[in-house]
Amino acid sequence: MIDITFKTYSDANGGDPDATSPTLKRYHKQLWTKPLPNGKLFELSDSTPNAYLSYHTDHGIHYLGSDAITHSYRNQRHKQALIAEVTEDANALFEIGSTIGAYILFPNKQIDRMPTINQARGVNAYIDDRFDLTLECIRRHYLGIPSPLTKVLTRYHSFFELFEDFRHYVDFFLLNDLLDNRNEIKFYLPFDGFNSKPGFNNKAEYLLYKQRVTEFVAGRNGRIEQYANQHLNLLG
Repeated sequence: MIDITFKTYSDANGGDPDATSPTLKRYHKQLWTKPLPNGKLFELSDSTPNAYLSYHTDHGIHYLGSDAITHSYRNQRHKQALIAEVTEDANALFEIGSTIGAYILFPNKQIDRMPTINQARGVNAYIDDRFDLTLECIRRHYLGIPSPLTKVLTRYHSFFELFEDFRHYVDFFLLNDLLDNRNEIKFYLPFDGFNSKPGFNNKAEYLLYKQRVTEFVAGRNGRIEQYANQHLNLLG
């Protein structure tokens, strides 16, 4: 039912898998349609006009979109000199970043014409599209602590409220492999509290980044496969 080796670009018809892979969309709907911490079913619909997936409540509709949460940087213009040194590793990271363990759902309908979470984390220089740093911002949001993504996460506070707290959010989306035994983020590279902009100083840092991202995605794929085997069999 859920093939954790499936590459989402393979049925995206040359487009962005987040928008055009039917298998990825089906996987999202199957995996995340499940009870919320309050017991209500997070029932995802794929039939709402102009929505990728949606969740309907008594208070309104949450419009949700797929977001890739790994980045090989192999096509980022400012990193091409480095990527030329690590081409095979960047390609390998792209491949594992094309499996279901490297994707999540975020709200994707703009509020007051302001950036969505996906857009904001991609352009914020203190995040640089890294999911470990994004997840740290989400952790801080639940605690009321400022972060580089405070404004955008606050705009979508009603979405995060569905999961009650950070621990439940992590458990719901099977992100546990990015936390240590103290429930703190296992950062891909040394973290200085958002005091400096992330990047790679050399090839060794990229290879460490690649190793840790790969470990996270592989671990999450394992959790997804185990969850699917235990909970999705009845769906056929």
